[in-house]
Amino acid sequence: MTGTHLLFISLALSLGAAVEVQRPRGVPITKRQFYDENLPFTCLDGSRTIPFDRVNDDYCDCKDGSDEPGTSACPNGNFHCTNAGFRPTFIPSSRINDGICDCCDTTDEYNSGAKCENTCKELGRKEREVLQRMAEITKEGFLLKQQLIEEAKAGQQERQRKLTEMQNSRKEMEEKVEALRTVKETAEVPEKEAKERHLKAWEEQKATSRAEKDKAKMTEAFFELDDDADGFVSLAELQTHAELDSDADGSFSETEAQALFGGAEQVDTAAFERVWSNIKDKYVSESQPVEPTPVTTPPEESKEPLTDNDSEPYPDDEDILEEEEEEEEDDEDDFAEEDLDKVRKVKLALQYNVLVTLSVWCLSVMPSEVAVTVLSSTAAQKARDDFEESERALREVEDQIKNIEKEISFDFGPSAEYTYLYSQCYELPTSEYIYRLCPFNRVSQKPKYGGSETNLGTWGAWAGPEENKYLLMKYEHGTGCWQGPNRSTTVKLTCGKETAVTSTSEPSRCEYLMEFTTPAVCQDPPNADSSLPGHDEF
Repeated sequence: MTGTHLLFISLALSLGAAVEVQRPRGVPITKRQFYDENLPFTCLDGSRTIPFDRVNDDYCDCKDGSDEPGTSACPNGNFHCTNAGFRPTFIPSSRINDGICDCCDTTDEYNSGAKCENTCKELGRKEREVLQRMAEITKEGFLLKQQLIEEAKAGQQERQRKLTEMQNSRKEMEEKVEALRTVKETAEVPEKEAKERHLKAWEEQKATSRAEKDKAKMTEAFFELDDDADGFVSLAELQTHAELDSDADGSFSETEAQALFGGAEQVDTAAFERVWSNIKDKYVSESQPVEPTPVTTPPEESKEPLTDNDSEPYPDDEDILEEEEEEEEDDEDDFAEEDLDKVRKVKLALQYNVLVTLSVWCLSVMPSEVAVTVLSSTAAQKARDDFEESERALREVEDQIKNIEKEISFDFGPSAEYTYLYSQCYELPTSEYIYRLCPFNRVSQKPKYGGSETNLGTWGAWAGPEENKYLLMKYEHGTGCWQGPNRSTTVKLTCGKETAVTSTSEPSRCEYLMEFTTPAVCQDPPNADSSLPGHDEF
């Protein structure tokens, strides 16, 4: 075999001795056994067997290019850079002797005339420094992780203790709520009865007042119809009120008037009560001008407060007198002087009847009933306040129990090392946006210079590989993209002393990738010497 076919490599061992390993150029030591110069060479894909002197003869015999590991003859071949002192690597065989130094040990340019400098030792030194720093970070991060685990364990015990305490408190509060409910319902019984009595009395008073008013209007109508003041209303006198025309033909005949009188020719005040019930809805008093049709006030514009039972509010005596006086003044403007005396008599009679009725009711009923109602209502209101306060306190405790149970149910890692991330948020400003990660909750994006926040996903699950699912977080069902899917974010966790979002990207439309460092990921570092590459040949 010629010199171009073999490469002698010294493998520096830990004892400082050197061993020469003979093999064809471009072949890694791991495949040395396939290249025995004393035997024919079989292509690594098994496609054919050729004499060994055709290995690295600058002619491609094997389809897989395995017969030309040290030349550029095979387009699909690979050249092994030994790179003693650094990391070995493979390069495409097309780069062999192309005038560009690809291997740091310069072995790829053995026949190109290119002036290459062996930089493997310097590269190895720099890489070892980086790995040393990473090892230190890992070590410090792992120590922090142990603290996080201890804090999580203590926090878990504290939450469990608090949960038990609140569950016991909830039982006591539920009993208290039920007891206060009974007190409230008991206190509301006399209040309800007092209100019902009060309402009944008021309704009775309203009915009495209406009856008195109706009687006063009837008396007023009788005096108005009795033009000759003989104490009787005749058919002719009744016919002066055309609005009582029963068949609405425009003529109020004597026959129609007599029908209202029940066949009589005239009626006195006693008989007029029966007639009044038939005509009062149509009768237009001579003492009142025709009023325009009232405009119905919309409910929302009504200024009168309504009581719980939608009944009318209790009247005030002064209001009644003022209203009556105003009506009297308006009415008197429409009458001649000779009629004023009769009108005033009717008005005074009406006012007297109303005032007497109200006075009797107030003196006999109001003092005791009002006192009972006020006392009952005060006691019932206090009972309601106490009940509502206890219910509010119970709801707060139930909310706290629910939040603690939710936190306890989360998967915070094999040793709960990710617990400290719960209820925390971390931001990363970029040139355009501020990205915000709230672990176990959501991911969002907000324009840096104003604008609404966009949901990039809510907590879904751990999504790392089977051997360690805690390396990836998945956040799903975010705000939908325009004519696209809902946004989602994958958070890649790496070891670090600090807890921070280090980068964000959008590898696919509406699918975001976020890099996040945390001590919780750090593993127990291996021995520093065994972790650093310092090989002479692999």
